[in-house]
Amino acid sequence: MRVPLSWLNEYVELPKGSTADSVMAELVKVGLEEEGSHSFSLVGPIVVGQVLEFVEEEQSNGKTIRWCQVRVAPPGAKAADGGEDVRGIVCGARNFEVNDKVVVTLPGAVLPGDFKIAARSTYGHVSDGMIASSRELGISDDHEGILRLSTIGLDPEVGTDALELLHLSDEAAEVNVTPDRGYCFSIRGIAREFSHATGAKFTDPIGLVTPVKADGFVVKISDAAPIRGKVGSTKFVVRSASNVNAQAQTPAWMVSRLKLAGMRSISIVVDITNYVMLEL
Repeated sequence: MRVPLSWLNEYVELPKGSTADSVMAELVKVGLEEEGSHSFSLVGPIVVGQVLEFVEEEQSNGKTIRWCQVRVAPPGAKAADGGEDVRGIVCGARNFEVNDKVVVTLPGAVLPGDFKIAARSTYGHVSDGMIASSRELGISDDHEGILRLSTIGLDPEVGTDALELLHLSDEAAEVNVTPDRGYCFSIRGIAREFSHATGAKFTDPIGLVTPVKADGFVVKISDAAPIRGKVGSTKFVVRSASNVNAQAQTPAWMVSRLKLAGMRSISIVVDITNYVMLEL
């Protein structure tokens, strides 16, 4: 079971400065087995940039690149790496337009796989950073082009820390749950165990559910061969949701948590279903 710390912290008070290792150390005290820690393996500076202009240039190998001017800090301000507010960046993707806001990895940043970003000479230019895709950031397997923040419902200020914006600074503790501890296959269950181990305050999400005043309805299930010859559950609880926009984008914070929990984002309806499954 992978447990993103930001998620866990919503239901139990983690000590300030908690890490995946420190959380696992406490969970071991109540009989869970330590497996390891997970993160997005990103190091900044990684910021929000805005494409000011670009020129398409065809190369001798038949490839067309875009030589872009990208603002990475407010006008006149220093960028997160101490450099200028506008950078020249070579980009091979073509799925963006002028004024699009994107994620820019500046020199000094490190991407998954220990890929270090630096100013590099390429295609006749010095590319002072890189415009990143979701795949390069470790968010998803999408490699159809760079990540345009508008496509996930975001319009942040230029220069904003993209790691915080996209919730990519989080990490997850992974514990092995033994067969007799099935209630720990949820964030709720792990939070309760952490509370038992440390005495930290536990807030049960079940207590936050608004009671339903409407009458229920009868559900009949025909099972001619119940397990071990015994009838199973006699009560089912459901909640309905209406007017769901199945085309809506999954919020960045939910994508991040699902990824750290070991699941990939599919669609808003599937993601919400998986999120609730993991949480409760």
